[in-house]
Amino acid sequence: MASTSRAGTRADQNHRATGLGEFAGWIEELLRARDYDIDSPRGGGRSKLADDAGVHRAAVSRLLQRQSMPDLETMRRIAAVLGVPLREMLIRSGRLTEEDLPLTGGGRPAEGEEQPRLSPEEAARRMGVPPELRDLFAGVARQFLPEGA
Repeated sequence: MASTSRAGTRADQNHRATGLGEFAGWIEELLRARDYDIDSPRGGGRSKLADDAGVHRAAVSRLLQRQSMPDLETMRRIAAVLGVPLREMLIRSGRLTEEDLPLTGGGRPAEGEEQPRLSPEEAARRMGVPPELRDLFAGVARQFLPEGA
């Protein structure tokens, strides 16, 4: 029984390693497309990503070296910097599936339903605006809203 358990654990680890490798490769493609210099030793692309996202450099290095998957907050911040929906990030990382995160009508209300309004603060949060910039974002957004909205 113990060898069956060990074989299952090894298969799970191999599956996770494959998923991590594919995910890291996808992230590398995104970084190159956005002109992060991750290929030269002194390019500084990894450090720049970490700084832009406000995450630890070690987390970026571990991901790109295929050592570990980033935690949810790190993933959220990297997604925001790379302009990728967090949903796609979570699905590509293997953390969740499309069934776990269904798209329901593209976020549009059903016919006859009233459209719910987001506050500028909630919109900033959902869009991945860093917490320290949300008040600024909300202030700018309010300038474009009709009075009393």
